Amino acid sequence: MSITSTVAYVARRAAQKERVRILYRRALKDTLNWAVHRHLFYDDASRLRERFEENRHVEDLDTIDRMIDDAEATYNKFRHPDPYIVPWAPGGSKFTRNPAPPQGIGIVYDFGLEE
Repeated sequence: MSITSTVAYVARRAAQKERVRILYRRALKDTLNWAVHRHLFYDDASRLRERFEENRHVEDLDTIDRMIDDAEATYNKFRHPDPYIVPWAPGGSKFTRNPAPPQGIGIVYDFGLEE
């Protein structure tokens, strides 16, 4: 095996590991959207982890790519239609609730202090 093919192999494996990591995190967060109670989430999270772990031994790069593509398609098919968004994050209910003051209005930081 030449150095070029070794580098290409290592780079492709690193990219696959990153894709799997991102897919797992997204699926785990989406599982939390579907769970009504935390104890239900723990069971779903355990099943999700088992599904990822059962394919950990696969070494063929093309098979891994195909499995990742299938898993991403399945994830996109079963994503939650109304995911939970933290209220103060973009898209949340409190995001930009208190807009900036208009131009020309200044904030007095030493109000009430006696000199």
